[in-house]
Amino acid sequence: MTNRQLAFEKAAEGIIENLKKRNMEGYYFRDSASCVKAVLDMIPEGSSISWGGSASVTESGVMDALKRGNYKLIDRTMAKTPEEGRQLYGQAVMADYYLMSTNAMTYDGELVNIDGNGNRVACLIHGPRYVFLIVGMNKLASTLEGAFERARTMACPPNAVRLDKQTPCAKTGRCHDCLAPDSFCNQIVVTRRSGHAGRIKVFLVAEDLGF
Repeated sequence: MTNRQLAFEKAAEGIIENLKKRNMEGYYFRDSASCVKAVLDMIPEGSSISWGGSASVTESGVMDALKRGNYKLIDRTMAKTPEEGRQLYGQAVMADYYLMSTNAMTYDGELVNIDGNGNRVACLIHGPRYVFLIVGMNKLASTLEGAFERARTMACPPNAVRLDKQTPCAKTGRCHDCLAPDSFCNQIVVTRRSGHAGRIKVFLVAEDLGF
């Protein structure tokens, strides 16, 4: 184990305790492979599963593993019409499991997310029976203000590039606090506590995942 991984492991111990105080569960993994195994062990076959747009979830290998399994996958990107998209979103809200990451997270266990349409943060807040967050240790910030800064400056510009947004940050690589027509920084949500014990589970991975 590297010194970096040892430091991550020590930090994760405190984060998991802080999540517990906030009515959320935390787990720590040295690599994505062990995280994927734990996620699959927690989701019974036949469960309905949906997810938000997340590079972390994809990079971890969780999605590939789920596609090979016996699950009901609700993929809103498969919608061919706006009405079909609404129907799939309704199914996602009622899914057994919802997978996502977080744009930033404090060592104290607070989650910070910026969203465009709000579907991802809406499902985090309410709806799906369980929410699993795959979080690389690169997402951590010391303070809530630092988490906001990380989300805006580290997560949003590369996401704007990925989504081909016509925003200042997509052109310059840095946040301009814009109100551009194509801006997806519309909803900024802090999750400081879960109202339902065990619903939100955070899977910390000692890797750089996502943006």
